[in-house]
Amino acid sequence: MNNYWINGRTIIAFIAICIVSGTIFYSNYLSKKIAKEERFKVESWIEAQRTILKSSDSSSLNLAIKISSENHDIPIIETNENDSITGNYLNLDSNLIKNDKDYLQKKLFQLKEQNKPIVTVISQTPYVANKYYYGESALSKQLKYYPFIQLLIIALFVFYIVASLQIHNKSTQNQLWAGLAKETAHQLGTPVTSLQGWIEVLKEDTTDNKKIISELEKDVQRLLLISDRFGKIGSTPQLEEKNLLNQVEYMVDYMKKRAGMNVEFEIKSNQKNIQIFISPQLFDWVLENILKNALDAMEGIGKIIIEIKDDNNAVIIDITDTGKGISKQNFEKIFKPGFSTKRRGWGLGLTLSKRIVEQYHHGKLMVHYSELNKGTTFRILLNKV
Repeated sequence: MNNYWINGRTIIAFIAICIVSGTIFYSNYLSKKIAKEERFKVESWIEAQRTILKSSDSSSLNLAIKISSENHDIPIIETNENDSITGNYLNLDSNLIKNDKDYLQKKLFQLKEQNKPIVTVISQTPYVANKYYYGESALSKQLKYYPFIQLLIIALFVFYIVASLQIHNKSTQNQLWAGLAKETAHQLGTPVTSLQGWIEVLKEDTTDNKKIISELEKDVQRLLLISDRFGKIGSTPQLEEKNLLNQVEYMVDYMKKRAGMNVEFEIKSNQKNIQIFISPQLFDWVLENILKNALDAMEGIGKIIIEIKDDNNAVIIDITDTGKGISKQNFEKIFKPGFSTKRRGWGLGLTLSKRIVEQYHHGKLMVHYSELNKGTTFRILLNKV
């Protein structure tokens, strides 16, 4: 589980870094491209101003006036060679110019920080020149701050995803602990109730004490088995080499006594001796949970087929019932803590079974096939190596 969250967070962080890096790289590319275009516009505007002052050709004047009038957003201040403002400027706040005597000097200082001036030499001897300082357009400013805005949005998105994962993880853990407590009570309920019944019989001083003692021993063994199962869930169990067919037959015999006369069991196997490493107590629990679900799905009437196939590298166990089936959208949900289609189900049996098979036995537990009102096949895959 921890590896899953670590991997999930790492992937999210990596994707976020890639998005931000790509955005910053592309924004810088666009910013440089726009800066070149804006400098070209300023140069065109300067040339248009010179043409307006010097040319007498009407066609040239019309073109110059058109070029000059198209600049609406790039601020420009003209100075002489000594950086004294000549009084020619463009796209500045006229109200601030009137009300603040130092506004033009402050603005000139800002423009000097933003771009190198465009110098137009009027005379070499004596040296006379005009300098044109210009700033950034609204589009250039927006593009400049865009990566930071996007970075903030991505940071919020990553925070939301991580927080959601943590909340989901905590909720799943809470469901697991609540389900585990209920499952423990449910598992202990049957033998405890039986023991209470035998105690009442003993109080009546019956003479058939041997039978009672035998049944009491069975219930006590059952309690010890349940305790052992839950004890092994919290730690890594020791796997033992067992004949899988014998293990399945033992659990089927146990379930037959509780299934009733209207349920038929059949075991199929292509080998009589299938040796595999398992934890007998926990693996019996898996089979018990799946068989209990099958019995509940059939409501006491039907057939259960357990087919065992010994492959080269794995053993396949298919448990098929003739019950009411599972809808496709619930194939994965049934293994999640708290999910149950039964009125009194705690939604933990299959969750624990999947954990036992996949984490402790390094196999697979899945719904292999299911059709509503026809039946379900659960498949267990156990690796032999």
